[in-house]
Amino acid sequence: MFENIEKVLQRYDQLGGLLTEPGVFNNPKEYTRYIRERNEIEPLALAYRTYKEIEQGIGSARQLLDTGDEDIKLLAKEELQSLERQRESIEARLKELILPKDPLDAKNVLLEIRAGAGGEESALFAGDLLRMYLKYAEKKRWRTEVLSANTTGIGGYKEVIVLIEGEKVYSRLKFESGVHRVQRVPKTEASGRIHTSTATVAILPEADDVEIEVRSEDLKIDTFRAGGHGGQNVNKLETAIRITHLPTGMVVVCQDERSQYQNRMKAMTILKSRLLSMSRDKQTSERAQDRRSQVGTGDRSEKIRTYNFPQNRVTDHRINYTVHTLGSILSGDIDEFIDAVTEYYRTNELSRAAASDK
Repeated sequence: MFENIEKVLQRYDQLGGLLTEPGVFNNPKEYTRYIRERNEIEPLALAYRTYKEIEQGIGSARQLLDTGDEDIKLLAKEELQSLERQRESIEARLKELILPKDPLDAKNVLLEIRAGAGGEESALFAGDLLRMYLKYAEKKRWRTEVLSANTTGIGGYKEVIVLIEGEKVYSRLKFESGVHRVQRVPKTEASGRIHTSTATVAILPEADDVEIEVRSEDLKIDTFRAGGHGGQNVNKLETAIRITHLPTGMVVVCQDERSQYQNRMKAMTILKSRLLSMSRDKQTSERAQDRRSQVGTGDRSEKIRTYNFPQNRVTDHRINYTVHTLGSILSGDIDEFIDAVTEYYRTNELSRAAASDK
């Protein structure tokens, strides 16, 4: 393990030298590539450097134990115990850092939210989730763009798709996929009875052209007049796009933009990301399933998280984690949940890695 990490530290130091060279500094593309690579390996390199320093300290402390001075021996023993505790901690950190990285972690994402069980109340809840993620993205200074939206008459969403761009967006949001459940009294409920509704969330990594090749002969592209709001141009001209991917039967519709070209570009972005997600699931043995398994059927019994309004409670059922700050969560303060779920899956990976080493 340490032999490979030593090479990482050497590369980290090499990159530090390269970044000071005029030829690299004056080449923005090359400089950016080296900066990105150095930032990627920096946590592991610095942790290993600390480990080596602790090992040197342990060696020096052990040498002092061989001296004849009792006071020095006592100090050396205390120092040795402290350094050994630090080594144990840094070793655990190194094992965590060398876990295989998800190659998609640095990607932008397509956030898809759909109303599930619960009728109009489900669509309203989908809108609540959309605002929660948009506020979270704003806190992270990520850029967001609504690619497609199918709204209801009273402010809900049957379906909405948002492109979120920024630093390591997928790594933060990938565990948000699944069925989200809400328990509250709907605005349309006259008797004050609590209803249970659901909305589904899917987090899809944005696909690059080099990752997903879509052949023109595999596409059936239809144009039609967009409905709803958007002005006379949108409603009178055939600006809406429907793309059908013939090999999979996947259909994407975009009609929010005023031009056919813009709608086509957005539809292709959505299609490629869905195909990438489908391809990745098929290739991964632990997740050998199609995209629908991310979001289930939308039935009330399939849930990863519950938002209970009467009790001001939010519970993540995967980790049995509960907070009583519903308003804060819906305002985008979801790092607490994201960190807890991420740690849960990271711990499981460490356990599997330890078991495989035995």
